[in-house]
Amino acid sequence: MQRRAFLKTLAALPALGVAGRLFAAPTSGPRFLLVFLRGGYDSNHLLVPYASDFYYEARPHIAIARPGSGADAATRLDDAWALAPAVHDSLGALYAQRQVAFVPFAGTDDLSRSHFETQDDVESGETAAQRHGFHSGFMARLAGVLGRQAAPIAFTRSLPLSFQGGHGDIPNLSLRGRTRAAFTPRQVDLLQAMYEGTPLQAPVRDGLKLRQQVAGKFAEEMVHASRGAVNPGGFATETARIATLMRDQFRLGFVDVGGWDTHVNQGDARGVLANNLANLGRGLEAFARGMGDEWKHTVVAVISEFGRTFRENGDRGTDHGHGTVYTFLGGALRGGRILGEQRAVTRANLLQDRDYPVLNNYRAVFGGLFQRLWGLSDEHVNQVFPGAPPRDLGLV
Repeated sequence: MQRRAFLKTLAALPALGVAGRLFAAPTSGPRFLLVFLRGGYDSNHLLVPYASDFYYEARPHIAIARPGSGADAATRLDDAWALAPAVHDSLGALYAQRQVAFVPFAGTDDLSRSHFETQDDVESGETAAQRHGFHSGFMARLAGVLGRQAAPIAFTRSLPLSFQGGHGDIPNLSLRGRTRAAFTPRQVDLLQAMYEGTPLQAPVRDGLKLRQQVAGKFAEEMVHASRGAVNPGGFATETARIATLMRDQFRLGFVDVGGWDTHVNQGDARGVLANNLANLGRGLEAFARGMGDEWKHTVVAVISEFGRTFRENGDRGTDHGHGTVYTFLGGALRGGRILGEQRAVTRANLLQDRDYPVLNNYRAVFGGLFQRLWGLSDEHVNQVFPGAPPRDLGLV
């Protein structure tokens, strides 16, 4: 990319916060982008365990219909799993081209079910026994191992823990999202006016007030859980520009996307979570397209701090869980497969009778992937993920 074109690209972007200089990237080599879904997304709304009768018993209002059962049905991938209709035209198309792979029963060994503690655990890349505070992230250590070929950047408001504690300066680019209240003040006034002077006036007034209070609390939790991350709609509109920088200037990237803490009215094939997933899928597809020929040298990993409870709650949502599904994309990915250790989705196989267990620890999975991408030695992988032997799932 010529200097003038690159400067025009930067001018079109939001303010770029840089701790020091911009990196001069090598002209070739693998690219890796980590997409962190902050808030704990419900992986059952992406990769649907349609062969499980227990799935439909546990989710009477929010389950996604089995393949072949209508317009809102999931798309069959194999004998156990199907893909949600929200991402059929985006991730589904890439999966058909063998450029997407899923790893269910994935996650960390942190059982706190706390957004912040588990996010920090994931971003540090260290076990609790090894960790002495949250001052070092695995992406920073990877950049240190890779040296000049790393050319890292964070598409975040501030430098994430993943990139902290390394040597050298890492730039960050802010992509800010927005949130919405349950009802606007005008909607509240209209609803109250409809029942004014009737026996339902007081109950409606009190009910709307309670609803706004509850929605406000959940919205506040979602904002905190997202840690200032861009929302899915914002991600979908920004990925082409992210691709420009990753294609021409940087090789190691991090972006976080908020808005996944769906305690209330999660929806089924339609609704809040389906809309978020649709935007995520469109954003990932746009990123793949924007990478051009370099897509064949690129791997994207989409993760979250944890999954959600397998059963729906009383508010037709889900609560904080444990195991989840990781999504990997890339032009040279050995995709079109569902990888890693798995087990039948039954009540007996749930962790603590509520969550997916973690059978594929992310430290081992990412260690194996990094080893294949960059030819890292076991010693170098141990620097990135101390005490976690790499596990090669054959992603690339």
